[in-house]
Amino acid sequence: MKTKLSDIIIGCMSWGIWGKNFSTKEMTDLIHFCVEEGNITFDHADIYGGYTTEAAFGKAFAESGIEREQVQLISKCGIQYITEERPDNRVKFYDYSKEYIIWSVEQSLKNLKTDYLDVLLLHRPSPLMQSEEINEAVVKLQEEGKIIDFGVSNFTASQMELLKKKTPLTCNQLEFSLVQNSAIDQGTLDYLIKEDMKVMSWSPLGGFFGLETEQAERVQQVLKPMCEKYNATSDQLLLAWILKHPCNVAPVIGTSNKERIKMSNQALQINLDLQDWFVLYEASRGHKVA
Repeated sequence: MKTKLSDIIIGCMSWGIWGKNFSTKEMTDLIHFCVEEGNITFDHADIYGGYTTEAAFGKAFAESGIEREQVQLISKCGIQYITEERPDNRVKFYDYSKEYIIWSVEQSLKNLKTDYLDVLLLHRPSPLMQSEEINEAVVKLQEEGKIIDFGVSNFTASQMELLKKKTPLTCNQLEFSLVQNSAIDQGTLDYLIKEDMKVMSWSPLGGFFGLETEQAERVQQVLKPMCEKYNATSDQLLLAWILKHPCNVAPVIGTSNKERIKMSNQALQINLDLQDWFVLYEASRGHKVA
């Protein structure tokens, strides 16, 4: 992968109307804060905010005065959403035609006020995607300097193999957390290590603090004494758990709270004891490993 991403990536889905609805000034201030903290990778998708958040971010970034080369911008394409911005859409669907991928990237570049994306991801796999057509779009975009790295999001090993017949893949952004760790059992993380692909994890906390399940209760019981042992918060330990995996995951954190961003960065310094890692794993699964 040509692009060197932050160890902790800033997810921007909630910055716009799908969440905090920050003003341009507030967004500019937060961008500066993240860069100063070393979180220089910002994760987007064209659909965020119903196709509006990229433009809001782009305006704020332009006003920030930060040089483009100081940050990395990730975006995703492919999901066609039912929204006022797309009045012809009658159903949520995926479009991975050559024409749409190119058009979508060009829209993202316009909205983000940049000449290139550091990473372009296909947002979710489509049962109708054709590797040759996707490859044609990627080759054209890379030749024109509009994208540097190309990868996928939420793809299984077999789906990645399908695309890799024609197009090199550098990364996969998938759901991976202590409470949602199916990527381990499915072999997806093993595949990504074997193929030397970068792993990004969305929802790295798994929505843990909003869960009212037996799984969450089991995890909470073992987390409490560990917080004292490691002098850390529960969310820091949840990040430390996925950070210990040999796939070298980069969590995509959704918080826009400055203090929580700082605390997330501190999780990089926590090295969970091997047995503590398995104590948490066992609590999540509800049974001992085989």
